[in-house]
Amino acid sequence: MTESSQSSPRSRHLLEEHQPSSTATSSKKLALIPLIFLIYFEVAGGPYGEESAVGAAGPLFAILGFLIFPFIWSIPEALITAELSTTFPGNGGFVIWADQAFGPFWGSLMGSWKFLSGVINMASYPVLCIDYLQLLFPIFSSGSPRYFAIFFSTLLLSILNYTGLSIVGYTAVFLGVVSLSPFIVLILFSIPKIDPSRWISLGQEGVQKDWNLFFNTLFWNLNFWDNASTLAGEVNEPQKNYPRALFSAGILTCLAYLIPLLAATGSIPLDQGKWVDGYFANIAEIIAGKWLKIWMEFGAVLAVIGLFEAQLSSCAYQFLGMADLGFLPGFCSVRSKWFNTPWLGILISTSISLSVSYLNFADIISSVNFLYSLGMLLEFMSFLWLRKKFPVIKRPFRVPLGLPGLVVMCLIPSGFLVYVMAVATKVVYLVSALLTVLGIVWYFFMKLCKSKMWLAFNLDRETEEGD
Repeated sequence: MTESSQSSPRSRHLLEEHQPSSTATSSKKLALIPLIFLIYFEVAGGPYGEESAVGAAGPLFAILGFLIFPFIWSIPEALITAELSTTFPGNGGFVIWADQAFGPFWGSLMGSWKFLSGVINMASYPVLCIDYLQLLFPIFSSGSPRYFAIFFSTLLLSILNYTGLSIVGYTAVFLGVVSLSPFIVLILFSIPKIDPSRWISLGQEGVQKDWNLFFNTLFWNLNFWDNASTLAGEVNEPQKNYPRALFSAGILTCLAYLIPLLAATGSIPLDQGKWVDGYFANIAEIIAGKWLKIWMEFGAVLAVIGLFEAQLSSCAYQFLGMADLGFLPGFCSVRSKWFNTPWLGILISTSISLSVSYLNFADIISSVNFLYSLGMLLEFMSFLWLRKKFPVIKRPFRVPLGLPGLVVMCLIPSGFLVYVMAVATKVVYLVSALLTVLGIVWYFFMKLCKSKMWLAFNLDRETEEGD
């Protein structure tokens, strides 16, 4: 039986639509180096934020965690992203994968889970940016100056995204280099002071280990490899560049976490209670002086900007891809006449993010992370089922394992996802359930709009499914 006879009409449509772009338009698309740094900012953005792993479990477990965890979590996620992004290189990424594997309901639900988690997580970045700035400018610590700073920083960062993905990509290169530069200086100053015996410390006596914080720190510092898949349609030669970019970003991310961690834990005596988010700046002052602390805090602001830009790009192009696939009305796929960017996707993503940024949203953030975990489980299942459903389809990059090996590869990170969800609070379960119901209602509302022809859609799914 041929591949085309096995696939549905919608599958054939998408497979034809997502062939490599012509060379006439390739010069306008995202190149390899900017793609590497966009993936880097989707996942990490630098060592900022890894300090809590030491505070939770001590230096040895933190070092082992950032050494081992990429192999059991990051690499499987990156390999799946590389295979599916090159097989279905269109805007929408994981939405396309779930749709191809299990149909439009699951594609739409995947889109709802990932979009909500993305835009609400994005709300934390301007807040973090102002939190770092207030260390240099205390006026931003509270009141109207803080609210206005969050509002205008969100708008300014969104305008940068509007100017084009290539500009955002090269901005990410600049932000990545500059935000990592103080860590290079920190490493150089640390070398004469390193005592390797400090690396094998299990933590201070009397300090209880917080394994929940430890695993969550690892998880969220080494996650989101699939986010860049949503803009695969904007990448120059995605079949070739996606595997290269994921591999390069993986090496950059692991080194950016591990080497500064080794330098910092090895060069100063352990005071475990101080190892919280932002402690790297204090370490910089201890090792080199006040000037490096200020540089480190400035680098943190730039890293947060990079995180925001990468996340907004992912959300906006996911929104565009869902409109192209018929999950959203056709007008949602509108692009800017000047920059060819999905301005409506940027506007809606920014508006939701801005509305959430003023809330005390600790439980909401935990809930959308819960939704992201659900989305990842669906992504793993989609990957395995697509291998079975389309066994001989052309895969420019293919994970070099048979189906049993792929099942084992996905089971380990899936077990961790189940653990993360199992330790959630009742509030998180409730909010996650409500947001999931909202996504389901949205799917059936869009289906009603199609059947009643209340709105125009880019892809007539009802016609295709009836062929």
